[in-house]
Amino acid sequence: MRATTLVLLAKAPVPGRVKTRLHAEFTPTEAAALASAAIEDTVRTIAATPAEHRLVALDGDAGSWLPSGFEVVPQPSGDLGTRLDAAVDAGFDRGGPVLLVGMDTPQLSLDVSFDGADAVLGPTDDGGFWAIGLRSRCAGAFDGVAMSTDRTGADQLARLESLGLRVRLLHRLRDVDEPADARAVALKYPDTTFAAAWRTLTARR
Repeated sequence: MRATTLVLLAKAPVPGRVKTRLHAEFTPTEAAALASAAIEDTVRTIAATPAEHRLVALDGDAGSWLPSGFEVVPQPSGDLGTRLDAAVDAGFDRGGPVLLVGMDTPQLSLDVSFDGADAVLGPTDDGGFWAIGLRSRCAGAFDGVAMSTDRTGADQLARLESLGLRVRLLHRLRDVDEPADARAVALKYPDTTFAAAWRTLTARR
């Protein structure tokens, strides 16, 4: 079984508001350009993946990076767990199962099947997760999970299992937070829009 609804949790790539940890090497405008490229890669992958519904749970305003065929729903105020919960819930309003991804892994692929599991979780190298999917609504799926730590992925897995869900782990990816991440992802996946943007920016140096 595959997801009926695909959801992207994203922040509009506005300089100074996105990818601030990249500012150690890139200007706010350059960091925003890398964020925009990462979103473009992610949106392209989502658009090419069979699904009945495609949503962007967005903090900010949609731009030219968003093609037709996507419905935009605003993110509520609150911490990341609150926003994840709202985004997944919006997905189920359109139809489940739901698979949610973030904007930090431009190299992602979405050949994802639940294979009899109740949930799927894609871990990242830094201890977080790049994707989470649920076959049916699950109240409290993110309750008590501290976000943006090196244990977020493990804690999220434990939370899902504590709710009695069978969880299938997806392949591990490196997400782009720091300049070293940007370099590693761009070099390993040179055909992405993200890699092209990274090469352009670094060539200027």
